[in-house]
Amino acid sequence: MVLTVFLIATPGGTLTKFDMIGYAVCHRITSHSFSVGGRSLPLCARCTGTFIGALIGFLGQAVILQRQRASEFPSLFIIFFLISFTLLWAADGFNSYMNLIGGPYLYEPRNWLRLTTGALNGLTMSALVYPVFNFTLWRHPTSERTIRNLRELGLLLLIEAGIIGLVLTRRPFLLYPLALLSALGVLTLLTSVNSMLVVMLVQRENVVGSWREASIPLLAGFTVALIQVGAIDWVRYALTGALSGIPPLR
Repeated sequence: MVLTVFLIATPGGTLTKFDMIGYAVCHRITSHSFSVGGRSLPLCARCTGTFIGALIGFLGQAVILQRQRASEFPSLFIIFFLISFTLLWAADGFNSYMNLIGGPYLYEPRNWLRLTTGALNGLTMSALVYPVFNFTLWRHPTSERTIRNLRELGLLLLIEAGIIGLVLTRRPFLLYPLALLSALGVLTLLTSVNSMLVVMLVQRENVVGSWREASIPLLAGFTVALIQVGAIDWVRYALTGALSGIPPLR
């Protein structure tokens, strides 16, 4: 029902629906976004990397590394690299922000760099959220690390690099797939976090034994995610009157 309301209430067109999901989490400044086939993606370059990177991180750990119910964080050695990725993302973001407001900055911001540091940060986010999600949801989470060693981290980074390369080609036929992945990345991250909050709120942690049973908390988290997106969209539009960018900074 909430999904139906969201689809009806938002402007028409599939790509515009994706834009509305991105509008809730991203400034969507045109100059900071990639244009594919003559149209901007739903998220800016940094957020495109972050949310697609997080989506790839979740899928990589669950499918490629076969850690469907792994509930332990990577080793401190791996976490060091992951934190370094986020620090790079933060440093590049701060440099870009200083450039945007006319302050001192170290180097000229580039969208490819925003995309790359975003993807690295997205991988970090997925690596930290995924084991907590498994530990909270499943009745019998497995006591194994989601990322065991540098080889597995390197494999995930290679996949992230492939996605970065696809975005950088900006081939017109990639517009819909990349827009879809952007929207799925946002909804996947929000749904994961909200599902954990829902099961903790109703005190139903560690009771799910199968994906069929998991459908209820996941749908609950998805519903909350859509409500969040819709509420933020409404408030932002009421304040700015624009569907892209931030008027004082455009």
